[in-house]
Amino acid sequence: MILIDTILFAALVIFCYMTLLFILALVIKDNSIADIAWGPGFIIAAFAAVWYNRSFDALQVIVVLMVTVWGLRLGIRIFLRNRGRGEDPRYRKWRESWGKFFVLRSYLQVFMLQGCILLVNVSPVLAIAASERYAPAWSDYIGIAVWICGFLFETIGDYQLDAFMRDPANRGTIIDRGLWRYSRHPNYFGEVAMWWGIFIIALPGDKGWISVVGPLMITAMILFVSGIPMTERMMARHPGFEEYKKRTSVFIPWFPKKA
Repeated sequence: MILIDTILFAALVIFCYMTLLFILALVIKDNSIADIAWGPGFIIAAFAAVWYNRSFDALQVIVVLMVTVWGLRLGIRIFLRNRGRGEDPRYRKWRESWGKFFVLRSYLQVFMLQGCILLVNVSPVLAIAASERYAPAWSDYIGIAVWICGFLFETIGDYQLDAFMRDPANRGTIIDRGLWRYSRHPNYFGEVAMWWGIFIIALPGDKGWISVVGPLMITAMILFVSGIPMTERMMARHPGFEEYKKRTSVFIPWFPKKA
């Protein structure tokens, strides 16, 4: 019951958060804030879950700090990337094609849908917040190590990509250096690893295994829906992508194949 109550409370908080974002998006006429608010939404859900259970043990504080570091980094990066560019082309296209149903569909298909996905993804954090543990388990150390590894892959991968794209000499080319030499999507690999790490931490807790839906969903979305497939379609427009694709692992970092 404690876990169910925590999930319901987190769902209410996320619902209010997404509704306020929707209202703000209507005022400023920019649904792109949904992307900026994605990471911070996890922070709000994590803090809400721990506050609701009133049990601030060391493990819960560590996990909340992990989510906070990740969420702030992601939100700030997307904000800086989008600053001054206006509404993202994806949202502009929907604004035109949805016509008179734009407001309703924005609320349901952009903000509420994102809120539902966020709730599922953050489930390992909710499980940790709802669980009382008085001694660390060996899996906690493994989970934290996996999270750190994932965070480094995502952070370094994003930094290398941003630096590559800022250089005008690289325009129209494929990044194949640094972590991108070993994986076509090291940042996505890092994000998936982070959430599996938090799930490993949640496992020893009461009904912690249920929260496997979180890392499963983020893995499926990145591998098959909005992550790798969408990015690869954009990368395919650049010359040299097919050669890069043949020699470089799509997801899990590995040594490049010889030509």
